Amino acid sequence: MSHEVACLARRVFLSLGVLLLVGVFTGAGFADDAPKPVVIYTAHDRQFSEPILLEYTRRTGVEVRPVYDTEAVKTVGLVNRLLAERQSPRCDVFWNNELLRSVQLMEEGLTAAYHSPSAATIPDAMKDPDGHWTGFAARARVILVNTKKLGDRPAPTSPMALIDPAWKGEGAFAKPLFGTTSSHAAVIWAMRGADYSKDFWTRAVDNGLMMPGNAQARDAVVDGRATFCWTDTDDAYGAIEDGAPVKMYYPEEDPAGPGTLLIPNTVVLIKGSPNPEGGKALIDFLLSEEVEAMLAKSRSAQIPVRESVAPPPGLEPLPKDRILAVDWGKARESIAPCSEWLHSHLALK
Repeated sequence: MSHEVACLARRVFLSLGVLLLVGVFTGAGFADDAPKPVVIYTAHDRQFSEPILLEYTRRTGVEVRPVYDTEAVKTVGLVNRLLAERQSPRCDVFWNNELLRSVQLMEEGLTAAYHSPSAATIPDAMKDPDGHWTGFAARARVILVNTKKLGDRPAPTSPMALIDPAWKGEGAFAKPLFGTTSSHAAVIWAMRGADYSKDFWTRAVDNGLMMPGNAQARDAVVDGRATFCWTDTDDAYGAIEDGAPVKMYYPEEDPAGPGTLLIPNTVVLIKGSPNPEGGKALIDFLLSEEVEAMLAKSRSAQIPVRESVAPPPGLEPLPKDRILAVDWGKARESIAPCSEWLHSHLALK
């Protein structure tokens, strides 16, 4: 190599080094105009939420940085994280798989008001009037029965079977401290009172099979450890899709009252988030009719809150007159006393 060529090579190498260092120290690399990433905490199952978030990135070029929960601590773990970060938020959007903890965040002052244009067709009952949370893509609380294990006996079609001595050791349910089961426990406490709730859960724990989560309760039915379980439509639908010998029932009777409890996903914008505008854009996408349709068609079989979106294929529709009427504000007030008692009681088991 000649002296001139060698000098030129050294100059090119040094120039590239300088450019790389500039990129590192500015944190922007070569893409100074790249859109700012959006951070989302999501309690919706990763296998169902991740494809939707990746699709948003594919369409917009905006990087979405998700933080997922675990089946064992559904929702509660992420809510506690948001509460711990309240002085210096790291999250822009919270995609919750239920409603009550979103209301809790609003009451704690952690949410920012945002009326998404995508929410215009969502029923008012599924939206905070001040824009602090919006519901979409719901799940129903159902009974799943192993038809082979049931034999010729009448099917237990209500959660009340969990406390029936005739079904002792045959009914499974998720620990009522997290996720939708925690919400359901708060609804029962609000609608029927503390004494009734304490009696129900004491008898359920003594009579049934308590599992870490809804998926595990479903699995206990599929593999025959339990005859029936109390779970969500997405978990039940997965077992049906897999061809397991099971049948799903919408309860006509619930510990909280007549009907079937319907629990929507909710999305909120975090107050003081690092990227509020990016968060709003992501919320617009999540609340679109297209995303509700995607969730309905997926294995999670989420039930659209809009009549304009087709229900999950292969899932029996839930009649409107069978939906349990809930005072969600009262249910929110019941979270603390209900959870406190459940923690104390279940610690003895």
